Amino acid sequence: MTVSESIRIIGFLGFAILLSCQDSSTESTGLHADICILGGSEAGFTAAIQAARLNKKVILIEPTGHPGGMMVEGIVKDIRFGSSVVIGGIARELYTAIEKHYGREPEFDQFGWYSRYEPSVAEEIIEGFLAAEKNINIIRGMRIRESQGIHKRGTTIEHATLEDGTQVSAEVFIDASIEGHLVHFAGISTETKREANALYGETKNGIQVDNHYRQFEVLVDPYIISGDSTSGLIATIQPGSIGEYGAQDKHVQGFCFRLCLTREPSNRVAISKPNNYQPETYEIYRRYLAAGGTLFAPAVNRPNGKTDLGSWHDLSANLYGENWMYPEGSYQTQDSVVRYHRDFTMGLIWFLQNDPGVDSLTRAKWEGWGLCKDEFTDNQGWPRRLYIRSARRMVSDYVITEHQTRRDNKQQVMDPVAIAWWPPDTHHARRIVMDGYAYNEGFVFGGDDWRPFGISWRALIPKAQECSNLITPTCVSSSYVAYGAIRILPTFMVLGQSAGLAATMVADRNIAVQDLLYTDLMHQLLLEKQILSIPDNWLELVEMED
Repeated sequence: MTVSESIRIIGFLGFAILLSCQDSSTESTGLHADICILGGSEAGFTAAIQAARLNKKVILIEPTGHPGGMMVEGIVKDIRFGSSVVIGGIARELYTAIEKHYGREPEFDQFGWYSRYEPSVAEEIIEGFLAAEKNINIIRGMRIRESQGIHKRGTTIEHATLEDGTQVSAEVFIDASIEGHLVHFAGISTETKREANALYGETKNGIQVDNHYRQFEVLVDPYIISGDSTSGLIATIQPGSIGEYGAQDKHVQGFCFRLCLTREPSNRVAISKPNNYQPETYEIYRRYLAAGGTLFAPAVNRPNGKTDLGSWHDLSANLYGENWMYPEGSYQTQDSVVRYHRDFTMGLIWFLQNDPGVDSLTRAKWEGWGLCKDEFTDNQGWPRRLYIRSARRMVSDYVITEHQTRRDNKQQVMDPVAIAWWPPDTHHARRIVMDGYAYNEGFVFGGDDWRPFGISWRALIPKAQECSNLITPTCVSSSYVAYGAIRILPTFMVLGQSAGLAATMVADRNIAVQDLLYTDLMHQLLLEKQILSIPDNWLELVEMED
């Protein structure tokens, strides 16, 4: 079997192997760097670049083989509400390079501006940024071993063991994954559930009993035999009652693929019917359309006739309630969730294009759309990564909560390493039956009570008694609802650069991460052109889009 054939077979599991001239040989039994980073997410690659620019040797472990996070896996629009004004440092360099590629000029200070780009272009530019730094060694297509993958002496991580047996040692470790595998394997406290409102005195956490945002726009019968509650539930609907408002719940916001589609014949790969396609899986879509509902549809929103097909609607490719096992799951469990979402989504597109139960107007909206030949070329045009909106969050001495996001909170964060400029944003977490019809539960978004806030340095570091040489810019210590205001691509990039700089200072001084003085860190962050303050006209910018 050839290498390319092997990649095609395992590509949809999200850990395809891609070799490059920068990659280390996985035949080696021991590697050392000043800083080891797990995850080439938006935060991972910026952390690596920042540390390398300060002459630190960096090992970057990227299981999918493609550094860049969701920027290279399908998302295009993650700048809103005037948030571009607080994008600085490496993130600003990257967006500027993307705009230059398309012959455009960035407009960071212009309300409503955001960068439109293709995943392949973002990846090419990110790879160029990484290749320019000779101190970065990228290990692609490899994960940390699940059993005994992290070796600690006291509170110090000494080395990580990869699945092929390679040991990677470093002075400082950065977990820039979304899943928080390194944090978890190191024995650091984490949370994955929607916490009860009572835990932190919040109002938007836990079970939401009065959901209007992205709620079903038509009444959809949920039973296999319409009107017969004893006949069982159709696919995508889970059993169980709504529960108590604000109670803790294991279900988290839905995941999806951010598909890059095209109607351009010369660049289109037609969606094929999955081998395991079952028409009854999509019965809810049939009933929704029959009841007069309008489904989501692709539209050109990026260069060269391509789309970022997102899912945030009442009924789309977000599989509410069918991903709760992912955040704390084993690799096998997580891979199976990815595979299920892929099969379901491919089958959904086939259904919308071909099923006789789909009305002609809806079929016309989907007709002719297919995957792009020039995107995700090692994975048959399909993104290598599922959009994981929430997984493990570290629980440290400082926890960011809904209170920091609220407009009526006048208390300023005294040690910011980035600015979060997004409302709490958590998609629906379940699809159940309410009053005899399908009902979505869990969406929190927008409103007129949120504000941008500083993300505290203390939220990036563990409790001192748990670990002394780890930083995480992606699994920050925060409640579920507060994380919904942090989990945005540009914010991750800024957090990653700050984490890379902090790790460099910790390594230089041979101190615990908890002993790094914020005043020293802030001074260096400002020298690296990070933006740590909120402009006085923030309310005007936010309300312009509200």
